[in-house]
Amino acid sequence: MADRTPEAGTPATPENVVRQEGAQLDFSRDMSYADYLHLDEILGAQHPRSPDANEMLFIIQHQTSELWMKLVLHELGGAIAAIAQDALPPAFKMLARVSRILEQLVHAWDVLATMTPSEYSAIRPYLGHSSGFQSAQYRCIEFALGNKNAAMLQPHAHHPQRLALVRRAYESPSLYDEAIRLLGRRGLPVPASHTARDWTQPYVESAEVEQAWLTVYRDPRQHWDLYQLGEELTDLEDAFRLWRFRHVTTVERVIGFKRGTGGTGGVSYLRKMLDVVLFPEIWRLRTDL
Repeated sequence: MADRTPEAGTPATPENVVRQEGAQLDFSRDMSYADYLHLDEILGAQHPRSPDANEMLFIIQHQTSELWMKLVLHELGGAIAAIAQDALPPAFKMLARVSRILEQLVHAWDVLATMTPSEYSAIRPYLGHSSGFQSAQYRCIEFALGNKNAAMLQPHAHHPQRLALVRRAYESPSLYDEAIRLLGRRGLPVPASHTARDWTQPYVESAEVEQAWLTVYRDPRQHWDLYQLGEELTDLEDAFRLWRFRHVTTVERVIGFKRGTGGTGGVSYLRKMLDVVLFPEIWRLRTDL
């Protein structure tokens, strides 16, 4: 039987479907899909420097990752502000979204892993010293999650706007800082050294903070929203660790143990990052429960 549109007897040709659905075809005066998304700018932002066709994959992989990281920062900033205002339900939604975005970033490495060592070697000379190590947005994510390091400001010193962005994240309370401050506001015994400190300094694990979290985890019904916050933070760090791990394995697969284009040790540097624990007391308390 011939395919028909809802109007009996009218063939489902593209022209008839457009007419019957009332679809608009003339966008000479109205905003179109491409206009709204600025697709001309986005799709015109790929400028390979090498003659090798695989460079397009390399560029798009990193550009799309930067777009996802922009959303991560948007959601993390909202979550940090919400926790500071004791508004946990919106924060939970934002943190859950960040964890899902990190899953997307993990799977993005699967695509880059299709690039073989010889293919990467063909484009590497054209990359200069550019490196993901220099990503301002990634550094802001690290700082927002509490991994503070003043030396990581230096790669952005040549660009005032990017430096200001990274410095703001560096000088602000991290997600975990705000979570601990919330514990204190709820009457849990959190030391002043962890609720009012120099936010630029790396976080130092505290037995008192662990005891505060243990109080929450030993009586989830009484502290349900704080308990849920702890689990959202656990989910987030779990996803972040997977992203870091997939990064290491992809880099090792593609370049082995060569030094990174940005001057780091490459795989050796990335493996050190696997040992960084962002929310230490939340992981340690599981042993003591």
